Amino acid sequence: MKPMDRDIKIFSGSSNRALATAICRYLDLPEGQITLKRFADGETYCQVTENVRGTDVFIIQSNCPPVNEHLMELLLMLDAFKRSSANRVTAVLPYYGYARQDRKDKPRVPISAKLVADLIVAAGATRILAMDLHAPAIQGFFDIPVDHLFAAPVFVDYFEKLRIPDLVIVSPDAGGVERARAFAKRLNATLAIVDKRRDESGHARLMNLIGDVAEKNCLIVDDLVDTATTLSETVRALHKGGARGIYACFAHAVLSGTAVEKLAESNLSRTIVTDSIPLRAGAAGQARIEVLSVAELLGEAIYRIHNNSSVSSLFI
Repeated sequence: MKPMDRDIKIFSGSSNRALATAICRYLDLPEGQITLKRFADGETYCQVTENVRGTDVFIIQSNCPPVNEHLMELLLMLDAFKRSSANRVTAVLPYYGYARQDRKDKPRVPISAKLVADLIVAAGATRILAMDLHAPAIQGFFDIPVDHLFAAPVFVDYFEKLRIPDLVIVSPDAGGVERARAFAKRLNATLAIVDKRRDESGHARLMNLIGDVAEKNCLIVDDLVDTATTLSETVRALHKGGARGIYACFAHAVLSGTAVEKLAESNLSRTIVTDSIPLRAGAAGQARIEVLSVAELLGEAIYRIHNNSSVSSLFI
């Protein structure tokens, strides 16, 4: 619970109301009053139903499935607050959709992460609070201040309490080595890397396992799990390499298509995710998924941003 003044208001889109409620509970603030509904043709209607003139507004909205609906909802909310004379409008994005399209890796494709950033700024956001962006460089796509948090402190605290012996932190690809190395340093563990390459159809094919995992407990670390295809291949490679127990943790549980079923059929002992994206009903029990809340982490960041104090200690 934080002592707050009346010049701050927290509003939530429809993507993750449970997380927004938990953040408001941490800050001891009521949720802002806003009406969100759909017209008969599917268009989104938005109306702020309380006075926000001169206030510090925070909008909590994850761009999770249905991504386009939640993104459009966010844009309309930002525009509504801008036109309602809010003093500052911060878009709190626990999960930033379109982040994987962050560069032009093929001819004639968009850089969608940059386009979405431009849309958010144009709609009226004056600050961004995001968590575990797929690529840190996305911060530079915004022409406004960005505070980039990581769920790592939440995960590290959880696994320190488990005291798993002979722990090896595994990066499922070369791009995640820096993240895995940070986990390994804080958990006093060794590091392993999966050399993942894709064929012409875009499917991941595991080539080599770099590091010793025989008779070790492995923790796969990544920013998100979507279809779980790469995760399943990584688990098979570790199992083949003689791993004793295999765990996984992800900041964002997108879990598209048959991902939950793939997790349930895998040799994973446990999968740990955050509540940046709400899990579909029954998924946790079916696939041995445990959800850790980032409400306090985001709530503390909101508190510090509002009071113009340092947020940097929360970045690690």
